[in-house]
Amino acid sequence: MSVVDTPRPNATAAPTLSERALLQYQIEQFLYDEAALLDAREYRAWLGLIAEDIHYWMAYFDDDRTLLEVRVKKLEAGSAWSEDPPSRSRHFVSNIRVLEVAGDEVTVEACFQVSRYRLNSEGSSWSGRRVDVLRRADGGFKLCRRHLFLDQTVILSTNMSTIF
Repeated sequence: MSVVDTPRPNATAAPTLSERALLQYQIEQFLYDEAALLDAREYRAWLGLIAEDIHYWMAYFDDDRTLLEVRVKKLEAGSAWSEDPPSRSRHFVSNIRVLEVAGDEVTVEACFQVSRYRLNSEGSSWSGRRVDVLRRADGGFKLCRRHLFLDQTVILSTNMSTIF
């Protein structure tokens, strides 16, 4: 079902324009806040946005909550050689579309651009689209699924230590 014709509990009418606009705004703010945490290397706070049953997938990785926590531990401990010294990154999210609302879960498609710079000479950039499932929790959202689809067919960067 699309967001336009998704039934609401105890309601017969489709969501109003103001309800759809509010949902769009809340989702955009969640995704922008998430990007800001990643750019600031606030990985522990970022994990706070992630559901326990997360499925975080791209052709190069297939992670669950435990694997994401391992990634964060390595980044925090400074034991990841690919992040010594730490990279500087910028996450852009755009073209955010609500595809479906099913109970407490919202399926969202967005375009992304992630740029990473390391040392004085290393730079990588990835772009593509992603499909996220956000679940309402604790007065906001938790990310419970992210599937990423890169535009690139060949990855030229020396490593994939970046969290998308």
